Amino acid sequence: MTFAPIIPWPLLVLALAAALVFTVLALTTGRPRKPGRPGRSQPPRNARPAVLRGVAVVLLILAMLRPGWPGGQANTATAEMDVFFVVDTSTSMAAEDYNGSNTRLTGVQRDVMAIARELAGAKFSLITFDNKAAVRMPLTRDATALQTAMTTLQPQNARYAKGSSVTGAGQLLKARLAAAKEQHPGRPAVIFYAGDGENTSAEQPPALDAANVAGGAVLGYGTPQGGRMKESPDTDAGYLKDRSSDTAQDAVSRIDEDQLRTIADQLRLPYAHRTGTEPPSDMLGKAQPGALAISDADTPGRIELYWLLALAAFLLVLHEPLRHLAALLNLHPAAAKERTP
Repeated sequence: MTFAPIIPWPLLVLALAAALVFTVLALTTGRPRKPGRPGRSQPPRNARPAVLRGVAVVLLILAMLRPGWPGGQANTATAEMDVFFVVDTSTSMAAEDYNGSNTRLTGVQRDVMAIARELAGAKFSLITFDNKAAVRMPLTRDATALQTAMTTLQPQNARYAKGSSVTGAGQLLKARLAAAKEQHPGRPAVIFYAGDGENTSAEQPPALDAANVAGGAVLGYGTPQGGRMKESPDTDAGYLKDRSSDTAQDAVSRIDEDQLRTIADQLRLPYAHRTGTEPPSDMLGKAQPGALAISDADTPGRIELYWLLALAAFLLVLHEPLRHLAALLNLHPAAAKERTP
């Protein structure tokens, strides 16, 4: 049997000793004997209820020790961490070459929520970038807020696209990482960068800063063959045309894995290509398992027994409200008799 007390041992020992002392006093303290009657003091009239209450308190204290038997299964996850999702929302993420004809951003949405489920209890933040970077969601433990933010996320409308850098969120990410480190020193920060590596900015993308990054992964979406992109998220929108072609063909966006691997090297993180056919364990298994301590397998747990002690304590004191109710009912006939002339 193992124990996992919910409060320090010394306090439990003191509480248990006090409960035992009061229980013994309730047993040994008697009523004064009547004058003229030799012998010992009579047993107290309220000894039985007092003893039952004392035993119930002892059982509750023992329940706070959280006894249990080794056994059962428990899923392991590291919750004490800050997880930053850096998501590319440029127009190219609307390319329909993820797991068939789905958009790349659809794949990002699925993977982000799969990561959030595996890292339940962690704090999550969502940063997006296209022409400019923005914090869509600050650090929070609310996984529902993350799901809402990801569900409503859409690729940038081609009408407003002015060229985007694959490291456009670098400065914002660096500032958020520094703020998180200052607020919670020692708490690891994990980065999941999700994009297609297509750089449409005229300038060379600046390198990302790996400072304060404890783990994570760079996730790539798209195919070498590429996919067409709709001009806007509207279902009836037409496909974006290739302006460099005289034949007005549909524009095609292709993944740039060399660029994504460069980003992974800058952040000192592994790179994983996501096609929609791999399980989340493949993605998380590469995300610095030493830092994340993620495991798909169940680990040995323990069978909790504290609830049996708590149930026994409840049954012992259940008679108290019934006893008081009976006493109140007995008062009504006596009161009615006194009022009778």
